[in-house]
Amino acid sequence: MQAVKATGSKIELALAKELWKRGHRYRKNNKTVFGKPDLTFKKIKLAIFVDSEFWHGKDWETKKHEHKSNIDFWHKKIQRNIDRDKEVNEKLTLKGWKILRFLGKDIKKSLLLCADIIEQTINERKQVKSS
Repeated sequence: MQAVKATGSKIELALAKELWKRGHRYRKNNKTVFGKPDLTFKKIKLAIFVDSEFWHGKDWETKKHEHKSNIDFWHKKIQRNIDRDKEVNEKLTLKGWKILRFLGKDIKKSLLLCADIIEQTINERKQVKSS
């Protein structure tokens, strides 16, 4: 677990670099935004989270039975991460934020599609803000 990064993972950096290359400027791991999103566009209230499948419980109901050791610890840990993600989504949404969550494998498979989704959301949020 020592090698697991909280910030600056390869998938997060790949997405950030693609957005930067397209001319979008963001803040990384902004502590002033609840939940400390991986990328934030504060003016248009857009928060982007890059989640790993394991830590954020993708297909949790089927995969939680794969743990062989320290089962109670892992079940509590990952379930708490899932609950925290929901809590962050709810609080930010109530404050008018748009939340985008991407899983690591989605970014690895189709980085450009993920960047396109973000870019489309940025443009939509800018249009709504200027109206």
